Amino acid sequence: MIKKILVSQPQPTSEKSPYFEIASKYGVELVFRPFIKIEGLSAKEFRQQKVNILDYTAIVFTSRNAIDHFFLLCKELRVAIPEDMKYFCITETIALYIQKYVQYRKRKVFFGSTGKINDLLPAMVKHKTEKYLVPLSDVHNNEIAELLDSKKLVHKEVVMYRTVSNDFTPEENFDYDMLIFFSPSGIQALLKNFPKFEQKKIAIGTFGPTTAKAVKEAGLRLDLEAPTPKFPSITAALDDFIKEHNK
Repeated sequence: MIKKILVSQPQPTSEKSPYFEIASKYGVELVFRPFIKIEGLSAKEFRQQKVNILDYTAIVFTSRNAIDHFFLLCKELRVAIPEDMKYFCITETIALYIQKYVQYRKRKVFFGSTGKINDLLPAMVKHKTEKYLVPLSDVHNNEIAELLDSKKLVHKEVVMYRTVSNDFTPEENFDYDMLIFFSPSGIQALLKNFPKFEQKKIAIGTFGPTTAKAVKEAGLRLDLEAPTPKFPSITAALDDFIKEHNK
């Protein structure tokens, strides 16, 4: 019987979230509790990378986290961003988020439509004289660097924030019937917090193939996997799983 579920993500801001519908429909308790959190590098740590932000004329943003930590570091380093700095963002939502820190001017903000870096390349190639700085997390692959190399663009990738385990306190009850994960680092954080974790009857659900793979590699049992052709979202898969499980 599934009664209490840990969803390793922040709580949805919309009251219309399918998660809340599932909770009322089946009378289950959903606890939103991220296993990981993002923290920025200190100015001292950043300086060790020997990167001068003002050597660059354009910034490539892949997430809101990248925007937050870029501007926070600039403030800490007392770096005044020039008015003519250009910003290239992988989605319009991320581009609009820049307004939190600078005045939004269409002539200096460019964005893609698919959320993939490939989609942003044509705009970057049009501005091939720019020097591109790419703020990233400590966990990243070389996809962006390789793509920009392939177009012979001048660029530098720099770590500005990192993913760390959001540790559980001894006071926190870990009495869940099901755990849902969205990234391999969530699985790593589970095993860091509970080195003697025994799954027993606890169901584990994942979203995304890399997370599913991490569960299996950790020697754990995977009970629910999304997306699938039948269930494109984790909430659709979860709804069906509880319906079958709690008969």
